[in-house]
Amino acid sequence: MSEFTISPPPVEGKRVVSLQGSPSIPVYIYATVFASFCVITGLIWDICWHISIGRDGLLSPPHLVIYLGAVVAGLFSGFEILRRTFRGSVPEKAASVKIWGFFYSSLGSLFCVWGALSMLVSAPFDDWWHNTYGLDVTILSPPHTVLVLGIIGIQFGAMICVIATKNQLKAFKPASFELRKVLDKKLFRLFALSAGFLLTIWFTLLSEELGRMQTHSSGYYIFASAAFPILLMAAGRAVSHKWTVTAVAGVYTFLMLATFWIIPLFPAEPKLGPILNHFDHYQGYQFPLLLIIPAFVLDRLRNHYAYQNDWKLALILATAFLLVFLVVQWFFGAFLMESPYARNWVFGSHYWYFGNNPDWEYRYKYAPWNLESTPDFLKGIGIAFLAALISTRIGLAWGNWMHKIQR
Repeated sequence: MSEFTISPPPVEGKRVVSLQGSPSIPVYIYATVFASFCVITGLIWDICWHISIGRDGLLSPPHLVIYLGAVVAGLFSGFEILRRTFRGSVPEKAASVKIWGFFYSSLGSLFCVWGALSMLVSAPFDDWWHNTYGLDVTILSPPHTVLVLGIIGIQFGAMICVIATKNQLKAFKPASFELRKVLDKKLFRLFALSAGFLLTIWFTLLSEELGRMQTHSSGYYIFASAAFPILLMAAGRAVSHKWTVTAVAGVYTFLMLATFWIIPLFPAEPKLGPILNHFDHYQGYQFPLLLIIPAFVLDRLRNHYAYQNDWKLALILATAFLLVFLVVQWFFGAFLMESPYARNWVFGSHYWYFGNNPDWEYRYKYAPWNLESTPDFLKGIGIAFLAALISTRIGLAWGNWMHKIQR
C-alpha cells in the first residue's frame, strides 16, 4: 500500500510532501474510524440495556461491541507506531511525534492507543464496581468516567488521524487531479464520521441535563450552549468545506436515530427489581437534539462572514446558535413532552425506565421544578449567550490548531 512521505525540507522552515507510487488512505485510519463507531454504538446499546434490563455482566453484548472498538483502535494504532519506529523512513520519522525518546507515532495514533488502554482498564474496574455497589445511579460513575475518557481518546484520535492525512494531501501535486479530488472527498467523509461520533459521545455525557423534560428551563440551553458550539466550530474550522458543521451534525443525527429506531425492535425485559414498568422489548435512549438545524445556519453564516476576525465571527455565530436552537428545541421539546403523536416508535416519548412508575403525573407534562418565571428564564438565557460566545470562540481557536496538524 502506498503512503504519504515527507521529504527533508529544501528551504528553512518549509516541508515538501512527496509520493511513493499512487496515494492511498492508510488502513489504520479506516480502522480507527470504525473503532470510533463501535465504541459509541456499543455505549448507546449499553445505556438502553440498563434502561430496559438492568444489571449487565462484564461480557454482555454491548460491552463486547465497546471492547471491540478498543481492541481495533489499539491494535491498528499500535501496529502503526511500531511500523514507523522500526520500518519507517527517515522523513517519515521526522514527521512523527517522538515518544519516550524511542517510539515514533502520528498524533492521532497516540491518542487512540492511550484511549484503548484506558477503556480496557475500565472493564474489570466497572465489573468490580457493580458487584460491590450494585446498579449505577448516574452515567458518570468512576469506572464509567475512565471508560468515557478512553472513548473520547479514541474518537479524538480518529479525527486527528484524518485531519493530518487530509492536510498532508494538500501539500503535494498528484499526477491526476481527479485522484486528488477523490481522496479529498473520502477524507472529508471520514472526518465527518469521526467528528460526528465524537459529538454523539459529547451529547451522551450531558444527556441527563438535556432530556425533553428540561426543554422549557434555561439550564437546558446553558448546558447546550456551553457544550456544542465548541465542537461544531472546531470541526468547521479544522476542515475547509462549505458544509462541514452540517455534515458533522448530520452524522450525529443519523447515528442517534438509527440506534433509537433499531434497538427497540429487539426483545428485552427487566431483570432487576423493583419493576414498576413492564414491557417486552428494549426501551429507546433519546430522540436526538435538532442540532442539524442550527448547524445548517452556522455553515451559511460562517461562509458568508468568513472575512470577519474570529471575535466578531464568534459573536455572530454564538448569537445564531442560541436563537435557532432555542426556538427549534423549545417547540420540538414541547411536542415530545406533551403531544400524544410523539408516543410512538418514530419519536419514542413513551419509552420509560422499568424502575419508574408509568402512571407518574408528570410523565407527559412539565413538572413545576422544570419551569421558571420569565425574569429567571431571561437571566438564564443571558448566561447561555455568554456560554455560547465563549464556547464558540474556543472552538474557533481549537479548529485553527487542528487545521495545521500534519503529524
